[in-house]
Amino acid sequence: MLHVDGLEGRVAVVTGAARGIGHRIAEVLHENGALVAGLDIKPPTDNWILGLSCDVSSEADVESSFHAVEEQLGTVSVLVINAGIYPVEPFESTTLDLWKRTIDINLTGAFLCARRVLGSMREMGYGRIVTMGSSAGKAGGARNVAAYAASKAGIMTLAKSIANEYAAYGITSNSLAPALIDTEMIAEQHDLISRIPVGRFGTVDEVAALVAFLCSSHAGYITGEVTDINGGFLID
Repeated sequence: MLHVDGLEGRVAVVTGAARGIGHRIAEVLHENGALVAGLDIKPPTDNWILGLSCDVSSEADVESSFHAVEEQLGTVSVLVINAGIYPVEPFESTTLDLWKRTIDINLTGAFLCARRVLGSMREMGYGRIVTMGSSAGKAGGARNVAAYAASKAGIMTLAKSIANEYAAYGITSNSLAPALIDTEMIAEQHDLISRIPVGRFGTVDEVAALVAFLCSSHAGYITGEVTDINGGFLID
């Protein structure tokens, strides 16, 4: 088990926690002593997590979910914003509805969740926020993913804006820019392995370990950063 300091007893919320990267992040935070709430459309059912159904694009859902976390676990001091969708669609075929849905879930959902906790983090004088960006948000994506790439560019810049505004209150805000992590989301993209210098997909364990470090007491001097985790797929 990866061990980091500073998570024992902390209340942590992970969005998109029902499977894949989000579920493993929630597990690693729990293994390090955090009290974890997992938010998802279909919530995680593990007995070690407070699983809540939440559409992060809905302000009412976000409010009710975070209120439930505060009532059952306490004040949130760690927030990992991982919920997202990954539509693959040629640019000219991308409908306005698909564009809006992608932005609503991937970017507006991040805004709503971060806004909901930043006031209490400021009062506490402590907070850790990690958003899940993507190398597509830097380079436009290896497939037809304009809406996704735009939303991820936005979420990475959002993390920097939060860092600028809240660093003085003991709150760090960072983002990850993963690429080609071995999950259901990229199950049809194994042809891209040849383009990864290390010769393999990344693992959810590797992403979760990086998130746990950024949420720990070891990372108090790191804020406003976008950290690549991509096996050399994008070196910038």
